[in-house]
Amino acid sequence: MPFLLATEAASPDRPNEDFAAVTASAAVLLDGVSAPTDIENGCSHGVAWHVRRLGALLLAGIDAGLYLRDALAEAITTVSASHEGTCDLGNRETPSATVVAVRVDGDELEYLVLSDSVLLAEDRDGLRPVADTRLDDLRPRVEPGTAIRAWRNVPGGFWTAGADPRAAEEALTGTLPRGPFLAMSDGASRSVEVFGDLSWREAFSMAGDLGPRALVERVRALEADDPTCRRFPRGKVRDDATALWWTP
Repeated sequence: MPFLLATEAASPDRPNEDFAAVTASAAVLLDGVSAPTDIENGCSHGVAWHVRRLGALLLAGIDAGLYLRDALAEAITTVSASHEGTCDLGNRETPSATVVAVRVDGDELEYLVLSDSVLLAEDRDGLRPVADTRLDDLRPRVEPGTAIRAWRNVPGGFWTAGADPRAAEEALTGTLPRGPFLAMSDGASRSVEVFGDLSWREAFSMAGDLGPRALVERVRALEADDPTCRRFPRGKVRDDATALWWTP
């Protein structure tokens, strides 16, 4: 299958906490969720370690034919078991990840989306963004001074793939007609969601015409033009950015 993949860490002196990989019939893209630098996450291994293992196990499960939610739940359980004896997985800041997973099955694309990474695909009605908006929907309802992360992986909040396999049941799943798709971590989708420089259609077309590397480079240029985050407020000046494109 003709996949194209571009990924770049926010800084060359720290690990890339995004992960993406493909097989002949499946693709996964994960974006690691980091705790603030002054908060202990209870894990001695780190977010990049968690994301790489979770992504590899998820892809293997999908490729073996598991339902997407089952594959994610099994991957979470296996990763948790591998370090529950050395790390505090009950810590709310324990490493976790956003997830996009796709399997091509005949004329259909099966998909799973959890948290704020995005899948763009075309169906009969045109371009369709598949996005889990619970985090964005929650922000206006959170009382000032309350950390939004306190609502992660709790009923009524938003969910990421951490130590609790119940997160798999919270993922968005469905099918679309087989066709081109673009998966992006929120670092790669900044040109649309943070800077307003591109529409979803323009981002999709750029990846199809120029390759996903063009999306990452566009984001880097926009970040460089606003180094103080004043014009475009955001939690990080630069973020890990990953984009994965597939066309039949």
